[in-house]
Amino acid sequence: MPLKELQPIFIFLAVVLLLLSASCSRRTVPADAVHGKSGRSAGGVLIKTSEFTLIIPDVSLSQSETKQLEQFINAGIGLSVASNKATPEDIIRTARGYLGVPHCMGGTTAKCMDCSGLIFRIFARHGITLPHNSEEQARYGRIITEKKMLMPGDLVFFVRTYSSSRLITHSGIFIGEDRFIHTSSGKGVTITPLNDPYWKERYLFGTRIFE
Repeated sequence: MPLKELQPIFIFLAVVLLLLSASCSRRTVPADAVHGKSGRSAGGVLIKTSEFTLIIPDVSLSQSETKQLEQFINAGIGLSVASNKATPEDIIRTARGYLGVPHCMGGTTAKCMDCSGLIFRIFARHGITLPHNSEEQARYGRIITEKKMLMPGDLVFFVRTYSSSRLITHSGIFIGEDRFIHTSSGKGVTITPLNDPYWKERYLFGTRIFE
């Protein structure tokens, strides 16, 4: 067969090989998500600073996510709020008053609110100003590295609850007995067990505003 007549066959084979190569590439696991390179220790994700060691036993973070968490911590945590007479009991009592309020992204009112909006509104009612953003809220208060050390009134933070460039995407208020109050996209302001499978594998740490 003349070479000229073979050219369409060569082109067809080249296209097939290219498609097969692309298909394999799509199935390849990203390098920073390969098991053993995710920033995990035997006890979970491990972050060490001069002030504390943070072990996150139930969350699997990639190398890039672990670096993002380190950058977040290095950028500043443990910020204090203006002192006042509010107590953890006051915060929880106010939070319960919003149970059933529907969710809306960006909301901070009794008509609808998102997770950080709930915290923003509750603390504002007691004269405490916090940002309306879960990741920025996590900069306030002393970080609580172990879930068993949480106390009522502590804030709790979670990762990957929706697609975002930020690592910390959800916040709530611990109310004791392994439960927290927060705004769920499906249920609005509600109370949920911390050990609920969905939240357990996304829980990062808590912070204590009231000392």
